[in-house]
Amino acid sequence: MLDIIRQLHPAVLATVVALALALAIIPFLLFNVVYGTRAKFERRLSGLIGNDPERPQTGRRDEDAGRSRRRGVEAKLREVERSRRKGGYRLQEELKQAGLSISPKRFTLYVVLLGLFMSTAYLISGLPKIGLPLIAIISLLGLPKFTLRFLVRRRFKRFTALLADAIDIIVRGVRTGLTVGECLAIVGREMPDPVGVEFRAVTEGIQLGLTLDKCLNRMITQVPTTEVRFFSIVLIMQQSTGGNLAETLAKLSEIIRARKRMKDKIQALSSEAKASASIIGSLPILLTLVLAVIAPAYIGQLFTADLGKWLVAAGLFSMGSGIGVMMKMVRFDQ
Repeated sequence: MLDIIRQLHPAVLATVVALALALAIIPFLLFNVVYGTRAKFERRLSGLIGNDPERPQTGRRDEDAGRSRRRGVEAKLREVERSRRKGGYRLQEELKQAGLSISPKRFTLYVVLLGLFMSTAYLISGLPKIGLPLIAIISLLGLPKFTLRFLVRRRFKRFTALLADAIDIIVRGVRTGLTVGECLAIVGREMPDPVGVEFRAVTEGIQLGLTLDKCLNRMITQVPTTEVRFFSIVLIMQQSTGGNLAETLAKLSEIIRARKRMKDKIQALSSEAKASASIIGSLPILLTLVLAVIAPAYIGQLFTADLGKWLVAAGLFSMGSGIGVMMKMVRFDQ
């Protein structure tokens, strides 16, 4: 089998490896399309507004009122989802979500400088030049994207941890007779960042003449989490339909705390799988380093022979794909 592989042309071998990896990745992508976040959202909407054929035909007025309210919730959910898709994937919005005050141009300049520095360091080290494109891709795309995503998730996590306390402040303020605007201003003054910053932005927008709907949608763009969307929908729907805002927000606070407890439980249950994925993903790299120390002539053939270079490139690509699949499998989105 190895002799047959050695006799193959490098281009043919690379094509075969690429086709094999594509056949392995396509089922995963199809699974993500069917059971991904977007599909879950569509099923949630269809379940929210779907008609029940077994429902009795009594209470026509209550049924119409409930249907109208469900349609209002559906419209708000679609608007929130549309605004999230519109701004959530732009570099400028991601920088704001991460809490960074730099412009996209400056961030791009830093990324280019990082890529030049890492590529120059790789060339100076005397390592095989076949790995230069991989270093360039990692420094220009992988590392900046990973760092930015890490900062965004850390900020979202801190915001969600403090949101329930902020809602409790609003509940107590509403019960004492304060308006929603005054309660939002109190939260902006008293709560630490990032909750204080976002609520101050909402208060400033209201003072400048913007509607509460627009200010909350802008906050959703800055912090597009499920908890913030719940909070915004409750305030917007209460403003248009009325109701006991304090009681509704109190229940929302309990739901957010219950969701946090569930996330912590999932984190604890999935920690073993994450540790296993980390160990499996790091084993090839550690084994290569060990062989480079104890048997450099043996492992050096991978970096000197043409077939070895192609195998290294295919191995790195397959490792990256496998690590991405494992990270997707052990990540649970609530």
